[in-house]
Amino acid sequence: MSIFKTEPFLIAEIGVNYYDIAKKENISNMDAAKLMIKEAKDAGCDGVKFQSYKAETIASRNSPAYWDLNEEPTKSQFELFKKFDSFGENEYHELANYCNEIGILFLSTPFDFESVNYLDKFMDVYKISSSDLNNIPFIKKIATKKKPIILSTGASYMKEVDEAINAIRTVDSDIEIGLLHCVLSYPTNYEDANLLMIKNLKESYPEFEIGYSDHTKPDDEMLTLTTAYLYGAKIIEKHFTLDKTLKGNDHYHAMDPNDVRKFKRNIEFINKINGQYEKVPLECEKESRLQARRSIIAKYDIPKGNIIKESDLTYKRPGSGISPNKINEIIGKKAIINIKADDIIEFNMLK
Repeated sequence: MSIFKTEPFLIAEIGVNYYDIAKKENISNMDAAKLMIKEAKDAGCDGVKFQSYKAETIASRNSPAYWDLNEEPTKSQFELFKKFDSFGENEYHELANYCNEIGILFLSTPFDFESVNYLDKFMDVYKISSSDLNNIPFIKKIATKKKPIILSTGASYMKEVDEAINAIRTVDSDIEIGLLHCVLSYPTNYEDANLLMIKNLKESYPEFEIGYSDHTKPDDEMLTLTTAYLYGAKIIEKHFTLDKTLKGNDHYHAMDPNDVRKFKRNIEFINKINGQYEKVPLECEKESRLQARRSIIAKYDIPKGNIIKESDLTYKRPGSGISPNKINEIIGKKAIINIKADDIIEFNMLK
């Protein structure tokens, strides 16, 4: 997407993790959110993302949990969301301004029509959760804002992805769209990461930017995210925390600043070793090419006046003489000097 200037574009999903960081650090929720933004920026993230909702607009009071209850014991979606819904337009506007000040992109996923409207005032890209992929009226509402849209595709069929895209296109055919492979399981087991879907999305939707929203627990070398990048993910989103040992919500499968730095180092190394697409000898191969390739060499003494036969010749290093692929330009020529065995044949020896 044209708004994303780096590749991959790494989004730290702070979500509502700042509530627990605030308790741990004994600071306000706002200060905790800003601290996490600053840490994400310093670690190398390109964007941060929050979640804008009110419990009453996102879940009924009868909605059951779908996460790991050993990590987050709250059994009701409504009860969980109610713990983390104190921020509204003013708070997110303040966070957006802070992001602008320090130079990191602000995003927040809207989960109701009210947040769609107020986020439009200070947000440049909309992110739609996997949970709303089939919420066509909601998607169309977001499309009326005529801003780039990133769609997560967790727990969906390709038909549903097509329907969501068509909903956007019916409102405005020029809106930039990004599609994120996602597995809607918290945490996602490594064997369920299904990263080949990134390649599938790239082949199925070549006109869109493809990415990955990750819910696996960070592996030691951040190979899950790195593999996603190698498979073509240009936008990468992952939950972010400052303490992965904290209980509750999204800390247990989130990356921390050290994980971000590992991933960024991986990308830097990959970019270093990628090199160029065109197959040509590199500057570092210049001497090796000269010395390790072979030249046409006299196999025996060849007296002056003799007609060169193939049996008079062999092929040895170095490659500073006539290349073996020019053997037909040598056979049948006359030696105009005495050529000794093991001499490198040159055209000025022949007529």
